[in-house]
Amino acid sequence: MSIDAVFFPLGSVATVRSGYPFRGSIEESAKGDVLAVQMKDVDLERGVSWPGVIRTSLAGRKEPDWLKAGDVLFVSKGARFYAVCIDEPPNPAVCSPHFFHLEVAPQGPLLPAFLAWQINQPPFQRQLQQAAEGSSQLSIRRPVLESLSLSVPPLVDQHRVVALAELARKERRALYQLIHNRERQLQALAEDLAQSAQASH
Repeated sequence: MSIDAVFFPLGSVATVRSGYPFRGSIEESAKGDVLAVQMKDVDLERGVSWPGVIRTSLAGRKEPDWLKAGDVLFVSKGARFYAVCIDEPPNPAVCSPHFFHLEVAPQGPLLPAFLAWQINQPPFQRQLQQAAEGSSQLSIRRPVLESLSLSVPPLVDQHRVVALAELARKERRALYQLIHNRERQLQALAEDLAQSAQASH
């Protein structure tokens, strides 16, 4: 598939914000009215698992940068840098400082899902690895992320790529489920063999 594309610095087509500045660990509050997305809640394949996100209360007076459908969360610290495009949060939600909160302009040249997809692909990952800083834990600074290059094709081609990526994701899930079912079948067979051998004693 041959697609024409134009280079853009990421910061020119998306606003990059830091996660909410929690002081210390995030305290869970059953009566809290805000969801706090942490690393444990995010998966490259499935995005944000909202049912597991804890509730908390925000102490600051400043209006937070609330998460909304179509925003992209970028994991900026750790062994692997990756991005997920989120769906609509069930309640007001923020993300922890381990993330950068990326927002694509509504009328801009970039689809949020395409942005997340491209960040996770080898060409952009190579840029991230070259730009990462730190010894014990690698991280990406916001100005560095904003300066990295995106290859942006026309919107019609972005839609095609996103649809193809979603199809591949569904195929992976189906394959994982098939493998899981086969493993359970083999485990059940092993149990039956063990019981049969015991019964013959």
